[in-house]
Amino acid sequence: MENILQNKFEELFKLKPEVVASAPGRLNFIGEHVDYCAGLVLPFAIDYRTQVVISRRTDNKIAIYSMQMPGKILEIDIEKWNSYQGNKNWSSYVIGSIWALGLFENVNFTGLNLVIDGNVPLGAGLSSSAALEAAVVLALNTLFELQFSLKQLALIAQKGENEFVGVPCGIMDQSISLMAKANTALLLDCKDLSTSYVSLEFENADLELLAVDTMAHHSLADGGYANRRRSVENAAAVLDINTLREITLNDYLSHRNKLDLETFQRGLHVVSEIQRVLEMVESLKNNNWSKVGELLTQSHNSLRDLYEVSCPELNCVVDIALTNRALGARMVGGGFGGSAIVLVAKSQVENIKNEIFKAFKNNNFLTPRFFSTQSSRGAEIEFSSALN
Repeated sequence: MENILQNKFEELFKLKPEVVASAPGRLNFIGEHVDYCAGLVLPFAIDYRTQVVISRRTDNKIAIYSMQMPGKILEIDIEKWNSYQGNKNWSSYVIGSIWALGLFENVNFTGLNLVIDGNVPLGAGLSSSAALEAAVVLALNTLFELQFSLKQLALIAQKGENEFVGVPCGIMDQSISLMAKANTALLLDCKDLSTSYVSLEFENADLELLAVDTMAHHSLADGGYANRRRSVENAAAVLDINTLREITLNDYLSHRNKLDLETFQRGLHVVSEIQRVLEMVESLKNNNWSKVGELLTQSHNSLRDLYEVSCPELNCVVDIALTNRALGARMVGGGFGGSAIVLVAKSQVENIKNEIFKAFKNNNFLTPRFFSTQSSRGAEIEFSSALN
């Protein structure tokens, strides 16, 4: 992909690229909808990436070309880029990342040329948006020699998505895209961004983590995500705490009468999910695979019943997988569509794929896509003219 992208860049802009950066999508093993509550999450990078080729220009324009939309160069004036704020299309994630970095460092950007490509499936809950943001901020960090840490870059990318695009996401997706290491999951404390790495040993246990894209694609820019975030923030406010990270499950249950039913259920998911992350880390360290599967399924049930972010397609994947001897399964990502993961013995993978395919056909769902997941590396600079 790199040479094709660089050649396209030179063809379009008649310039040599200065920096090439790439960043991966992600799967969150467990810890869903808790990152914006200062919770604990356990994501890992996947072997699907977004790549950005970039150089400076002498005027005040930003020119963006996507290989996914051939023939169209988006050109904007830096002085008018706020007119793109809140547009919620793919280009806003690029522009928002540039905007946020400029605010953070008070960089007076001249113009930029960017060419973008990638193979992170869109709308599948695999965080294609964060992969794009991470690649852009890492490229800019190198291009302008800003020397930000990966944690700082994650915060910058999040700021762009929150305040420019208008999606109130947490910090997880940008962090894992930037900080991932191969063959591990990242235990990320979203309260202080402290991290540790947890080995993923599926292969050694003769297991496979199968990802299923339901093709029921979603947009986190709609109101469902924001409504749930407001709900759990309201629960914390009623309980007079900063975030739901600060309360134990038993203490939360004791305050049931202070919250309306919906707010209570939303908060119950968050508090119990944080506890499941801790249990998952211990289970992985002890190679307790039956407990690992049990925790995955508990997470899905909570997302389905308490947080109400699942959908018929996601529920179908989980139900069929469990009926066919999977150790556990759950939806991943923001919900309302997207993907699910299934932990299954390798000997059962093809059978489960076939059964899910048949169930989708019988329910008149779109044809699902299947991915074998492997924990991959994080964002990286693939080329810099300053280093060559």
